[in-house]
Amino acid sequence: MKAVFDDRQWRHDPKFFMANGTRLPSPEQPERIARLKAAAEAAGCVFDPPADHGMGPLAAVHSPEYLHFLRTIYLRWRRIEGAGEEVIPNIHPASRADGYPKSAVGQAGWHQADTACPIAEHTWEAAYWSAQTALSAADLVLGGARAVYALSRPPGHHAYRDLAGGFCFLNNAAIAAEHLLRAGRRPAILDVDVHHGNGTQGTFYARGDVLTVSIHAHPERFYPFFWGYPQERGEGAGLGANLNLALPRGTDDAGYLAALDTALARIDAFGADVVVVALGLDAHVNDPFQGLAVTTEGFGRITGAIAGLGRPQLYVQEGGYLSPDLGPNLTAALSGAAA
Repeated sequence: MKAVFDDRQWRHDPKFFMANGTRLPSPEQPERIARLKAAAEAAGCVFDPPADHGMGPLAAVHSPEYLHFLRTIYLRWRRIEGAGEEVIPNIHPASRADGYPKSAVGQAGWHQADTACPIAEHTWEAAYWSAQTALSAADLVLGGARAVYALSRPPGHHAYRDLAGGFCFLNNAAIAAEHLLRAGRRPAILDVDVHHGNGTQGTFYARGDVLTVSIHAHPERFYPFFWGYPQERGEGAGLGANLNLALPRGTDDAGYLAALDTALARIDAFGADVVVVALGLDAHVNDPFQGLAVTTEGFGRITGAIAGLGRPQLYVQEGGYLSPDLGPNLTAALSGAAA
């Protein structure tokens, strides 16, 4: 299987995030790259660096205001007397219709949904090349590859048009899907991360040209809490083009694969001719977030079922955090996709 990665993604190194009122080390560590890359190579992947597609494909998904913020906020933040080493918000607007401030602190609150997306000196560079990785992987699909893996890190599926969150800054899967759409394809995005792909849903919620499907732990007691409920079906032109399959905590392989059957039937009914898989590996039974109970072998069955649709697949890395099972989970997933 062909694969894409850029070494500049190593440079994003978040120090901590807040959970339950406690300061904790960020689980979105550069070490994830080493384990994922080795695991992909164990599955037979051969990596190439991405091409630079520039800002245009990013701006097709994200607002220019937001992209300017991501590019410039760190330098502005460092000019604040006594500021911390990372940009972390401490205030948020009550509504997206509220006023847009000039203050760096205020703009951080506007553009960062939570404390899990700190911005440091090299965050923009890493996020930019993470997105370029997904775009170059999409180009390989357009060139005829049946399955391609994009080792995109930082991940992307919690990022909205103008809002970072949950370790995510640029929505790599959405950027790749939009790129495929503009090249004449009909993409569906299937998110198999344990967390709902709320940013991806928000990006396409009022559109009917990209199908978004997410299988995830039910958000009533799990991040992102406010999005990912079954009644969210899209709006306007997008009504019926969004499907959320919210599973009870602890759902195992059998329950997950039953939900996947529903997802694949919807993708088939949509007439998708390419599937962008937001490949989270954190649904594993031993993942630190403990949402679902998929086994390592289960990941191979999941991707094998997706490959069974007979459409080209673009696997864009999302979650999956540091544990002894992370590498084997990816090896199983990519081996299943290539079988």
